[in-house]
Amino acid sequence: MQEVLRRFAFDTICHVSLGIDPCCLDFSRAPPPLAAAFDAASEISAMRAAAPVSAVWRLKRVLNLGSERELKEAVKLVRGCVDEMISERIKNGGGGGGGSGGGDLLSRFLGAGLEDEMVRDMVISFLMAGRDTTSSAVTWLLWLLSGHRGIEKRAVEEIASIGDTQKLGFDDLKEMNFIQACLCESMRLYPPVVWDSKHAAEDDVLPDGTPVSRGDRVTYFQYGMGRMEELWGSDRLEFRPDRWLDRAGAVKKVSPYKYPVFQAGPRVCLGKEMAFIQMKYVVASVLSRFELVPVRPETPAFVPLLTAYMAGGFNVRVRRRRGQE
Repeated sequence: MQEVLRRFAFDTICHVSLGIDPCCLDFSRAPPPLAAAFDAASEISAMRAAAPVSAVWRLKRVLNLGSERELKEAVKLVRGCVDEMISERIKNGGGGGGGSGGGDLLSRFLGAGLEDEMVRDMVISFLMAGRDTTSSAVTWLLWLLSGHRGIEKRAVEEIASIGDTQKLGFDDLKEMNFIQACLCESMRLYPPVVWDSKHAAEDDVLPDGTPVSRGDRVTYFQYGMGRMEELWGSDRLEFRPDRWLDRAGAVKKVSPYKYPVFQAGPRVCLGKEMAFIQMKYVVASVLSRFELVPVRPETPAFVPLLTAYMAGGFNVRVRRRRGQE
């Protein structure tokens, strides 16, 4: 399931950002070079962050050796692919006139008159942010639901109460509060981005009195924060979606500084709402039709790269849900 969801997420974000369909869900075709380059760049960048001595990868970068050479080649390929798409879009008249052009982000950025290099970097940022994060979140949620059939039953009942699952619309998905609560709870325990860092632009002082000097790197650990008793209580290790719902069944507003999965403040994730809509659609489409039975009974390993993933994938047996034959 993890691989299927990753391919679907890449197809989706490419359609939204670039207006193209790379057809990753066609398993008869090899993954496009752009996807492979993103994988390589993400893995090597994560190895940089985890390296105990940064001087090693810095020296390899200067000498253009090993993983740093691979990273350079991967970045060059990603930038080259997007630059080629920008040139082709402009050539075909999709980047001028001050209008929005097509409905994808690339056309809109070009129509706004932005510099080509800025457009390229913005599009790559959207691809990076939207590719593996949603697939990671949905993978872990489906695994958690497979071990909590009572919660899964409530999710299926909510989906059924919406109406025709073959024609889910935006308003239908917005009403799925319990599924959103399940997603929030899953990402609390298994956040797609395990840690994040910021560099101080100026001298500052944190709320607890800790001084931060200009240029200092400040890292926060979403995975650890999601399992802190002082933040989430004694049942912090339990999968309990109800903690996200009020008595009326609406999703509670939780401080993003307590739950920084989508970051907070001026750097909050721009694609948060789009991500929830996409994840709800996938979860509702799968659960309404199928029951997933894990092949392996043991708890899978959580691998924290730039975007976390499930070691070995999520291998399942797929059954038609009763009433969907």
